Amino acid sequence: MSELILTEIKENVFYITLNNPSSQNTLSLDIINTLNEIILDSAKNNEIKVIIIRSVGKIFSAGHNLKEISLHRKDSDKGLKFFTTLINSCSKLMLNILNNPKPVIAEVNGIATAAGSQLVATCDLAYASDKAYFATPGVNIGLFCSTPMVALSRVAKNKHSMEMLLTGDMIDAKKAKQIALINNYFDENSLSSEVNIIAKKIESKSSLTLKIGKKAFYAQSQMNVEDAYKYSSEIMIKNMMEYDAEEGINAFIDKRKPKWK
Repeated sequence: MSELILTEIKENVFYITLNNPSSQNTLSLDIINTLNEIILDSAKNNEIKVIIIRSVGKIFSAGHNLKEISLHRKDSDKGLKFFTTLINSCSKLMLNILNNPKPVIAEVNGIATAAGSQLVATCDLAYASDKAYFATPGVNIGLFCSTPMVALSRVAKNKHSMEMLLTGDMIDAKKAKQIALINNYFDENSLSSEVNIIAKKIESKSSLTLKIGKKAFYAQSQMNVEDAYKYSSEIMIKNMMEYDAEEGINAFIDKRKPKWK
């Protein structure tokens, strides 16, 4: 697995690179389990402030490994146990990304389909090259992209999500930006540098503040407006009492850079 998923920490930015282009960077059960371990470990590593998930090759990720799925249909239970483990493990990965206190950025230089698109939609931010394409094509093979639908429908409007889910058609980076699947797209040659600029901008902020904000964002997004204001007010008051908020405000008043705790 260490050769199929490369990891590196550089200046507080943690790079996770899918490095299995010969298998289209598919999310096999082993890959998913390894990614889960990496994401969970990164949450506890104080050296890491931002996470970038990227890939090698022309395909960011083609989703689940269909050969692996097909192979397990020969199991005595026709694959039920394996399919249950696979899908639940993948869902756990997506939840671990959402629950990770560090901002997670998808850097997509290639094609992302099915669970690959799910991974992109799950990340807090997503940037792509102008050569990137996205699809939830499960409907083409009789397997509706039900779990990718969860992430997709939370970033794109219903009709955009349903169009992708019902047709299985590819969309380019321009359309992906229009429907809010990605934040922006860049020339293929400048994608990594542009994503690094964004990562370093986020990295310069207080880690505690980022942790508080990310958790609160996803929590309030599932509430009605009244409950969201009550919850976010409580969070903001607690945030105001933290050292980093005091230091940040004083630094702004004094016109100096803050020294985060």
